[in-house]
Amino acid sequence: MTVFAHSSFSEHELVAFHHDRRSGLNAIIAVHSTALGPAVGGCRMYPYAAEADALHDVLRLSRGMTYKSALAGLPFGGGKSVIIGDPRKQKSRALLEAMGDFVHSLGGCYITAEDVGTDVADIRAMARRTPYVAGLDDNEHGGDPSPSTAYGVFLGIRAAARHRYGKESLNDFAVSIQGLGHVGFKLARLLIEDGATVYGADINATNLERAAEELGVRPISSDEVLFLPADVVAPCAMGAVWNADSISKLRTGIVCGAANNQLATPEDGERLRQSGVLYCPDFVVNAGGIIEAHHQRQCSSECDRLAHIGRIETTLAEVFRLSRDRQVSTELVAKEMAEDILRARDGTNQSIAA
Repeated sequence: MTVFAHSSFSEHELVAFHHDRRSGLNAIIAVHSTALGPAVGGCRMYPYAAEADALHDVLRLSRGMTYKSALAGLPFGGGKSVIIGDPRKQKSRALLEAMGDFVHSLGGCYITAEDVGTDVADIRAMARRTPYVAGLDDNEHGGDPSPSTAYGVFLGIRAAARHRYGKESLNDFAVSIQGLGHVGFKLARLLIEDGATVYGADINATNLERAAEELGVRPISSDEVLFLPADVVAPCAMGAVWNADSISKLRTGIVCGAANNQLATPEDGERLRQSGVLYCPDFVVNAGGIIEAHHQRQCSSECDRLAHIGRIETTLAEVFRLSRDRQVSTELVAKEMAEDILRARDGTNQSIAA
């Protein structure tokens, strides 16, 4: 199969592959759209079982970044990069600098940042070789965008609780979080501070132990975390968790989490709606990190940054309203809203949805 025929290609502007023999780097950069500005998206390092899996991931992730930036009102397009490898065993300064060279070779049409398997220190290493990086400016979190991502998801859960249950706070809510890493841990803290009871699972035992000891998260197994009878289920790990089988096992009224590309197929958004589950599209609620990166670049005030992230609630409320009125999935509504923004910018009537 060629890249052009790939099911997730979706008219990407650029897909670049790179191998650096000296460092062992094998990487892909995908630029989905630059209609609104340079493509911005994190660099993920993951031990993909096959190169085809890495390509599928980077294509879907970059498309999601286009929608995310559009709906967040940002002057960015959508892009993503993946490094094929185990970040715990194969990451090195040489590899990261080679990745910086790869990013630089695209001349600024793609700007990278941290993602799963990379952190601020890794992006700083890439920045030795390219200025096309984001999320490094010193702030109260040392440049780490995860607190802003977690805050946006928290606002999404609050908006969903208001729409579904008429609740203004999460007091006495039960929330089940899959993944207690950078974002999941911070989301758990916000939820507990708002009165929720939080259950959690993580394949990394250290993450789970820390969340239990420091926050009071109630540990559960990875097998049951998505299917716990809870008010909210929050996937905050890898994507493609919702399919016909997993949706049939859900025992929640709301799905709202930070993981990208939670739906295995476009049809799964409608499956969730038909099952009576209010789904918060991930590219709406997890935009806090890229909003943070934008405000770092603009040297904005804390007040401006928080106000911008706060617009996630407003956008999500509109998605819920249109989904209810039209009787279609929230995923479809959010994608169409993003496409309207893109069409208004480039003056075309062509859909970019896959």
